[in-house]
Amino acid sequence: MAAAAELQGKYQKLAQEYSKLRAQNQVLKKGVVDEQANSASLKEQLKMKDQSLRKLQQEMDSLTFRNQQLAKRVELLQDELALSEARGKKNKKSAESSSQLSQEQKSVFNEDLQKKIEENERLHILFFEADEQHKRLEAELRTRLEVLETDAAQHQTVVDSLTRKYTDTIEKLQNDKTKLEIKSQTLEREAKDCRLRTEECQQQLKNLQAALGSRLEESLCIINEKVPFNDTRSSRYNALNVPLHNRRYQLKLRDLAGQALAFVQELVTALLNFHTYTEQKIQIFPIDSATDTVSPLNQKFSQYLHENASYVRPLEEGMHHLFESITEDTVTVLETAVKLKGFSEHLASYLGFLRKILPYQLKSLEEECESSLCTAALRARNMELHSDMKRLIAVFEKLHTYVSLLVLPSTKPEGLLRTNYNLVFTNIAASLHGFHDILKDISKHYSQKATLEQDVPTATQKLITTNDCILSSVAALTNGAGKIASFFSNNLDHFTASLSYGPKGGTEFISPLSAECMLQYKKKAVAYMKSLKKPCASSVPYEEALANRRVLLSSTESREGLAQQVQQSLEKIARLEQEKEHWMLEAQLAKIKLEKENQKLKNSLSGHLTETLQEHSVLPNVAEQKKETTEKSLKEPIRSTSLTPDVESREDLIKNHYMTRIAELTSHLQLADSKSVHFHAECRALAKRLSLAEKSKESLTEELKLASQNISRLQDELMTTKRSYEDQLSMMSDHLCSMNETLTKQREEIDTLKMTSKNMQLWTWQILALGQRECNLPEVSSDIWKGWFILHPDK
Repeated sequence: MAAAAELQGKYQKLAQEYSKLRAQNQVLKKGVVDEQANSASLKEQLKMKDQSLRKLQQEMDSLTFRNQQLAKRVELLQDELALSEARGKKNKKSAESSSQLSQEQKSVFNEDLQKKIEENERLHILFFEADEQHKRLEAELRTRLEVLETDAAQHQTVVDSLTRKYTDTIEKLQNDKTKLEIKSQTLEREAKDCRLRTEECQQQLKNLQAALGSRLEESLCIINEKVPFNDTRSSRYNALNVPLHNRRYQLKLRDLAGQALAFVQELVTALLNFHTYTEQKIQIFPIDSATDTVSPLNQKFSQYLHENASYVRPLEEGMHHLFESITEDTVTVLETAVKLKGFSEHLASYLGFLRKILPYQLKSLEEECESSLCTAALRARNMELHSDMKRLIAVFEKLHTYVSLLVLPSTKPEGLLRTNYNLVFTNIAASLHGFHDILKDISKHYSQKATLEQDVPTATQKLITTNDCILSSVAALTNGAGKIASFFSNNLDHFTASLSYGPKGGTEFISPLSAECMLQYKKKAVAYMKSLKKPCASSVPYEEALANRRVLLSSTESREGLAQQVQQSLEKIARLEQEKEHWMLEAQLAKIKLEKENQKLKNSLSGHLTETLQEHSVLPNVAEQKKETTEKSLKEPIRSTSLTPDVESREDLIKNHYMTRIAELTSHLQLADSKSVHFHAECRALAKRLSLAEKSKESLTEELKLASQNISRLQDELMTTKRSYEDQLSMMSDHLCSMNETLTKQREEIDTLKMTSKNMQLWTWQILALGQRECNLPEVSSDIWKGWFILHPDK
């Protein structure tokens, strides 16, 4: 319902905007129509003026014709006068009468000529006034026409842009309408599903409420009967309970402590460099210790500055101890931050060092001002540094005060209320920004002082390098202070949030002793949980398993392949055992046969020897010796006779030949089995790869179809936009052609008007020339008349 109401509201807003734009469009259309009507009326007026101008031109032509006739008549009269004068010489009387007559005629002619001149002058004035009025009207009409044309063009562009905008908005609204309709349908379906789910959830909620109610009653009974003491009711005892561990907060706090340690290290390095280079500067300026003895004040000041490392280095050590005390397993709050006290003590010792060297530093600056080498500008810079050093000590005192206040919760919790923690952190941030501002002023004044000291005539290269070192150390100090100030201001919310530790349900403050006991209990609990925790069996890491997944899919060492190989190996071993037993039986039979053959040979040899002995009747002792030899030969038949070695060697050769043949056959058989197993495993792996490749091919074909559809859609859109742009270009070209035609027509009209005005001037000059001739006046050139018209345009 809310979505439908929101949709209805959007439709109403869009309808209102559309009605406003439609009304504006109607007003613009009306204005365009009015301007077009005005332009048409102005064109008609221009035509009327052209007609009046043509009439005036016709009248001018008639006047010129009459002037020409009058000029001819004057010439005839002059000729007649000349004839009459010639006749008058013959007769005086006739001459006197003719002279009188000629005088009368001249007077008549002069009067007529004067009238004609006055009439021409009047006509010329009227013509000039009409011409001026025509030119003025023509200029006004042209300017008005140009303004109207520009307005019409602007209105047309506005109308075109509005029509395009309206069409775009209508299309967009239609698309939005369809989308919203689809969305509303989906939302209705989802609403129906949600109603069903809510009914189910309500039923489950009722069941859960009943079950939890019964369990709550049982648990309350057990608590009332079995729990003798509830320590959460007392804040003092509740403070000893171990809370939930906020690991994210501890990691964030350790990270911030690490950043603060880095900034403090930069600041300590800059302070060491500043004090060291200040000590070197005292030995050089205003008195060089290599050429003259330094004042006792500066000697003492230099001695104190030489001890700066013993006061500055502990600041870094105290911050490092505080950083090491913040670990992931501890609970770091103001009540447990015991190492903050050491940092505060080191800051107090450094503040004491600054207080100790401040009078010497101020006196050293005053002594430098009293030196003869010190100019007025240098004295002013020294006094500015004089005030800056006092401000620096005041800022360090503020910082030490606020840091010592932060130490109180871990030493004397009643010394600082929890409501004031936020104010202390805010004041520390303000003090750090003030420290940064003072260091910027010190850096500016030191740079100005260094430039002035370089202009001193006794300035040495050693002094210039020392000033550069001091400026670099002050710049590093300023940058470090700015970093610390911005760091503290950016993380002020984190510092102010969860300022003091309090267990769940605790309302009162806890003491540092209770916090320490809580940490001990937490360590015992962690140790107990570690003792209960059994180590997990070693397994393959998840990343390595993901990396070896593809290898396992295509590996020949799969489980089924290995099982088949084991089965085949077992069958092979059983077959080989059977073959071994068979060959052992064969060997035993061959051995029995060999023994029989040896026995037969021995019997044959013994019979042969006895026969030979009986025939030759050898002595008894010899017979006994031979008997012994025969017995030995019978016992060792192979060694005693010449036939046994050949038989034995032959059998050995046959045995060795068959054994080597058997070994070769077994090796070939094992090689063939291993190759077959390998090829079988490769075939299975290739089959799996083929299935994976087919799946990837299907997915790629689907992606290719989608890409081709997108390409066709984009091509259609490109064609439609191209057609629309071509139509717009053709319309604009037609409009430009029509505008060019109108411009050419107007230029032609302007040229014709200019030519007519020039012709009018020529006619006026001719009329004036005729008037001069009639009045017997001296002739005036056209250039003089032009100059006269330029000087008297109103006539």
